[in-house]
Amino acid sequence: MTLPKGTKNCITDVPDVQVGHVTLYEHLNETDTICTGVTAILPHSENIFRKKVAAGNAVINGFGKTTGLMQIDELGVLEAPIMLTNTLSVGAVMQGALAYMLEETEEIGDTAGTINLVVGECNDGYLNSIRLQAVKPEHAVNAIQNATSESSLEGAVGAGTGMQCLGYKGGIGTSSRIISAENKKYTLGTLVVSNFGRREQALFPVNSTENPDTPDGSIMMILATDAPFSDRQLKRLAKRCAVGLGRTGSTIDNGSGDIAIAFSTAAKIAHHSNQITDSMAVIRDDHPIMNQFFQAVAEVVEEAIYRSLQQAETTVGRGGRMLERAPI
Repeated sequence: MTLPKGTKNCITDVPDVQVGHVTLYEHLNETDTICTGVTAILPHSENIFRKKVAAGNAVINGFGKTTGLMQIDELGVLEAPIMLTNTLSVGAVMQGALAYMLEETEEIGDTAGTINLVVGECNDGYLNSIRLQAVKPEHAVNAIQNATSESSLEGAVGAGTGMQCLGYKGGIGTSSRIISAENKKYTLGTLVVSNFGRREQALFPVNSTENPDTPDGSIMMILATDAPFSDRQLKRLAKRCAVGLGRTGSTIDNGSGDIAIAFSTAAKIAHHSNQITDSMAVIRDDHPIMNQFFQAVAEVVEEAIYRSLQQAETTVGRGGRMLERAPI
């Protein structure tokens, strides 16, 4: 039996989580097409550096260029928006996110040290003229400023504009589930950028024998929850993203970057405190509700991937290349 969905069936069903997109799509000439973008995920509406949240990650296959995971592993907190874009635009998006956070937080680089910026990527070079590096720092700033707690757009938008999935047009997908036990109710949601797999791997009937010569690709899977989890427990959740990914036909190919990041909004962790200790209640690992969360992770990732396919439209990219909308 599947778990109940959130009201919007979106990562923003987790209270205060916000998502923003900037979409870039323009045919420049017969050869080049800009088909890319930026997506920003904010864990809450306050200053994230000053009020951090617990976070964990899982690198299922490390063929990727994501920044910031090392410090999340070490310290277990997220202190900046999670930014998503294409592989060759990680630097520009990191620069834009940095500019935004410096503007919002005067102590960064002065009295408070530096900041750990998290930028995830997938290679949209099949459709996008990726060498043109069309994404600029201001697009990252705009994505953060556009972020809203309303339902996220899906399909060929933001970081998903030029992505492919299972030989069809992929992109942004999102989903959520409600987990409850002993009069407690929590929400878990995901947002994915799907960009993986070949048509013969699809577990749905395909409408063509042709298989576009797309690269192995990647997928970014972001989990958000309002349940009180430690960073160690969030890493455990992130690992279960592989279950939902496998349900769609992925075998996690050699050249695929399959990366999951999970965060909890249950507590805000102050950047500065005079206290020696911090305390926070967390869900027990051996409580039966933990297995509901593991089930929820598999369900939301699987559904979000399919939604990224369902909501995408047939898209023409560089050199006249075309990816069809999946027949689902």
